[in-house]
Amino acid sequence: MSRRAIVLVISILTALGFAAAAFFYDRYSASEETPPVAPVASSLVRFHSPVIGTANAPVTIVEFFDPSCEACRAFFPVVKQILAENPNDVRLVLRYVLFHEGSETAARILETARKQGVFEPVLEALMVAQPQWHSDPQVLKAWEAAEAAGLDVEKARAEMMAADITETLKRDSQDAQAAGVRQTPTFFVNGKPLLSFGAQPLNDLVKAEVEQSK
Repeated sequence: MSRRAIVLVISILTALGFAAAAFFYDRYSASEETPPVAPVASSLVRFHSPVIGTANAPVTIVEFFDPSCEACRAFFPVVKQILAENPNDVRLVLRYVLFHEGSETAARILETARKQGVFEPVLEALMVAQPQWHSDPQVLKAWEAAEAAGLDVEKARAEMMAADITETLKRDSQDAQAAGVRQTPTFFVNGKPLLSFGAQPLNDLVKAEVEQSK
């Protein structure tokens, strides 16, 4: 296949991916009339929140996400690319919003992975394998993917109902409601809500905040 044909195929697949993301974003939107509000910073980033990237980065992306959400999966490589392009300036804070059947178990898998020090590889594995498990209440393929990524499944199953994990999910749900989150993913960048859904608006908002921090 020629280089031009490869570029064309990649462009088509990317466009289809974001078309699907937009569809699922709208599909799971409880209300499109009320945009997310800009809450106080303390309700966006909690001490328990998973952080990916430089801890003291001047720009913080907060993503309210559902591990089972197809649109979140579509945005996963976009956010990874933003972090890779701004290794010292941008960090990602993840908050759980559980809209789907099986989402709570997936979130508990991620939290046990965090305790075991394998949060990022398990997150990546769950996102890659998501089409195989997101409609399964038992999320069996999620467990398999997590184990392949380094999770001690026996230990995770024993710890997944721990009080601190339950409190994390409860707090995230409360903060999501306070922030007006009605669909996933919902992004805030340095406390500013992303009002236009899409990869380019997210990139533009992050870029503007990075430039402002210089």
